[in-house]
Formats: sequence, C-alpha cells, structure tokens
Amino acid sequence: MELWFTENHTPNVRFGVKIKEHLISTESDFQKIDIFDTYEFGKMLTIDGLIMVTEKDEFVYHEMIVHVPMASNPNIKRVLVVGGGDGGTVRELTRYPHIEQIDMVEIDQKVVEVCQTFIPQTASKLKDTRVTLYFEDGIQFIKKMDQAYDLIIIDSTDPIGPGEGLFTESFYKDCYAALTEEGIMINQNESPYYEKERRELVRANKKIKNVFPIVSIYQFFMTTYPSGHWLFGFNSKSINPLNNNIDLWNQQGIQTKYYNTDLHKGSFMLPNYVKEMIRDDE
Repeated sequence: MELWFTENHTPNVRFGVKIKEHLISTESDFQKIDIFDTYEFGKMLTIDGLIMVTEKDEFVYHEMIVHVPMASNPNIKRVLVVGGGDGGTVRELTRYPHIEQIDMVEIDQKVVEVCQTFIPQTASKLKDTRVTLYFEDGIQFIKKMDQAYDLIIIDSTDPIGPGEGLFTESFYKDCYAALTEEGIMINQNESPYYEKERRELVRANKKIKNVFPIVSIYQFFMTTYPSGHWLFGFNSKSINPLNNNIDLWNQQGIQTKYYNTDLHKGSFMLPNYVKEMIRDDE
C-alpha cells in the first residue's frame, strides 16, 4: 500500500509527497508536529499539516535567510533568531567565526527536541557554545531588549497559531528598538503567488514600512512551499542590502549550495507583478 502526505496549497491545488515511513506524530501545547521519511525529500517536518522543512531543499531557505544579511553587514556579532526550531538558521550562522552571540527564542521546545532527534542535518549546531536557547514567547522576549542585536531573523511559520503575533506592527517596533544603529531585521515574507499568502505579504510589508526606513524584498525558490516562489523582507535602520560589502563575502570561503553574491544582487530584482503588489500597498 502506498502512503502519501498531501498539503492543500489552495482549495484547488494540492501537493503530494510519497512517504516511506511516518516516524513520529506528537502534539505540544501549541501545535501538531510530525516527521516523515520520504522517498524524494528525505526527512520532512510538518506542523499542523504544513511542510516546514525537508532535508533535500532546506538549504535554499536557510542560506538565503542568513547569508544575505551577513554579506550586507560584515560587522554583525550579536544575532537573535525568533522561531527557527528546526535549527537550520542557527546552523548557517555558526559558520561565521566572528559572530559572538546567537540567541534563539522558540516558543515550542518540543519542535526543537523532535528535530534534534530526527533531523540532525538542521539541528546539529544548536549546542554550539555561542548559542543560547530560550523556550518562551518571542513577542515578550523582544520587549525586554534595547539595542542588543546587530541582526534579528524572524524565522516564523505562517501568521496563524503561535506565529500570528510575529506579523504585527507592535512586534516590528520592538524589533527596531532591539537593534543597534546598523541593525538588520529579516522576516519570512510569505509568497506573492496565491491569494492567502499574497494578502499576508502585503499586510506585513505595509506595517514594516511604518517602522523601518530601509525596506526591501528579496526572493528565493522553494520546491516544497506553495507555488515555489517565496520572499524574505530585508529591513534596516541604515544598511542598504545592495552595498559595497557584498563582494567581500567571497573572501570568507564559506561553501554554499544555493547562495552566492551574484544571486544576492539578483534576488532583489523582482518580477513586475510583485513590484505592482508593493506599489499598490504604498
């Protein structure tokens, strides 16, 4: 008998993955967590029935959420990751020896524990000596910080359930206050393609523009996410993401599978339909 996992991308579109084995199914106080072993994508984490991480394509997401801001400002030393329970964002950050402090605040400890057990590919660096894990609400955590971080990465799920509060203007204001004068905030910015994600993209971008003086969007392509076309937000107090620091990144010798400095520049060159979406928001 064949076993398939199916995610509904829209009422009219479904995405299916053939499953070798259902490794674990558990519920935390916040959400339902499953790990599958798949034929095509390796181990796969789903939360509340939505694909979060697969071993085959996670490098795309994690490299783009980390290396774009790190190349834009080579002086980043203190980083906060909000969410990111699979550990992939922290893994990429630990590749920079000059980073001194990596704090990760994740509301759901069970997500971290499950990934440490079943997906060490992403979670293996959570015990790095520079990493401190906080299992609490990121919204409340950030309120206590004042110019504490050079980079804040909001590695969130969609704006439903535990992730909903990470898409509010008040949260973005607290992030602004928690950043140093050259601080950067990266946010998961949904997809511009299907209506549900497009609506959240426009709403979040409008709120961020009320807070940050520099607001840009860049794109990446993720096979297992709805439509495949997804966006991050690059938001800063003073750093332009297309500056003269970018090419210096190559001197660090970091080996990547997706990110490179040419792609860095190109990722900010958006299709017209996305540009129009942002202009309509303004």
